[in-house]
Amino acid sequence: MRIAIPKEIKNNENRVALTPAGAKEFVKNGHEVFVQKSAGEGSGFMDEAYETAGAKILPSIEATYETGEMVMKVKEPISSEYELIREDQLLFTYFHFASYEPLTRAMVKSKAVCLAYETVEKPDKSLPLLVPMSEVAGRMAVQKGANYLEKPLGGRGILLGGVPGTLPAKVLILGGGIVGTQAAWMASGLGADVIILDVSLPRMRYLSDVMPKNVKTMMSNEYNIRNLIPTADLIIGAVLIPGAKAPHLITKDMLREMVPGTVLVDVAVDQGGCIETCKPTTHEKPTYTIEGVLHYCVANMPGAVPYTSTLALTNATLPYALELAKRGWRDACIRYPELKAGLNIIKGDVVYQAVANTFNLPYVPVSYYLNNN
Repeated sequence: MRIAIPKEIKNNENRVALTPAGAKEFVKNGHEVFVQKSAGEGSGFMDEAYETAGAKILPSIEATYETGEMVMKVKEPISSEYELIREDQLLFTYFHFASYEPLTRAMVKSKAVCLAYETVEKPDKSLPLLVPMSEVAGRMAVQKGANYLEKPLGGRGILLGGVPGTLPAKVLILGGGIVGTQAAWMASGLGADVIILDVSLPRMRYLSDVMPKNVKTMMSNEYNIRNLIPTADLIIGAVLIPGAKAPHLITKDMLREMVPGTVLVDVAVDQGGCIETCKPTTHEKPTYTIEGVLHYCVANMPGAVPYTSTLALTNATLPYALELAKRGWRDACIRYPELKAGLNIIKGDVVYQAVANTFNLPYVPVSYYLNNN
C-alpha cells in the first residue's frame, strides 16, 4: 500500500503523523511511504531521516494526497484540503466530526473512508488512540492554567501551589477520565487543592484510592458545580462522550458566579466543549475573556509540545496503521473490532450513530459495508 503523510497546516500544528522509525516499519513490510517536504520538521524530524528510512519526499500537499492510498494525519483536514481527498481513499486521523458540521459534510461528499483515531474503541471501552493525546492535554491543561493565573496574563494572580502561610489555588476538574486524571496528578503535584467531579462512583472510588490527599472527588451535577465554582481559581473541562458532542456543564450564566480572573481550560473543545462559552482558539491567540473570566480553549493543545506528542501518538497508531496497510481497511476492521469502531464515514455514508444524530444525517450501520461488500 502507498502511505502518504501530508504536512499539518492547521494553525500552529507542529505534529506529524509518522516518525522516520514508523516509515521504516512500513517499508520493511513491503509498503511505500511518501512524506510531504518538511512535514516532520516541526517535531524535529528532518526529510533526510525519512529518506534514510526508505520514504520518498514529495514537494507539495497536492502530490502527497494524489499519491496516497492511505493518508495518515494528526488533525482533521481543513477546508483547503477537502478537494484533495479522493473517493475510496482511506483517511486515518483525528476527525472529531460531531464538533464541526462543514467537515462532516465535506467528507460525506468526498466519498472517502474516514477512520477516526478518537473513536477506535476496545471491548473494555478504552480508547487506545485517544489516550496518549489525552495524557498530554491533561498535563498541559494544568501547566497552561497555572501560567494564565498570573496577573499579567489576565488571571487572579495566584500561585497554584501557594507558599507557607498562604492557601494554594483551588482547582476544579470536570471529568475523571484520562484527561481529568492526568490534570489531577499535575495539579496535586504542584500543591493545589483539587476536586474532581464525575458521574461514576466506581471511577471516583478508584481515584480516591490512587490520588494523594489533596485530591477529593464529588458527584458531578449542576448543584455541586454551582456550589464549587465561586471558590475555584482554575476550572478544567475534561468531559468526553466518544464521537459525540460534549455536554455543557458550565453555562454562560455561571460565569457571573465566578471571581474575576478565574481561568477556564476546556480540553473538550475539539468535541464542542463542556463550557457553553467555549469557542476554539489557537496557540497564536489562545485566550479570551467573558464576564471577567479567562477562557483557554486551544483545540490542539498537544501541538505545542510536538516532539513529545508525535512520539506518544505514533507509538499508539503505528500497530493499527500497519494492519490497515497489510489487510486493507475492510479486512482489518473485521479482524480488529476496535478499528471497526473507528469507522465514521464510508463512501458518502455516515456509519457512526452519534455523528449522524448530531447533524440529523442518514445513518447506515457499518455492518453494511463489512458484511455485504
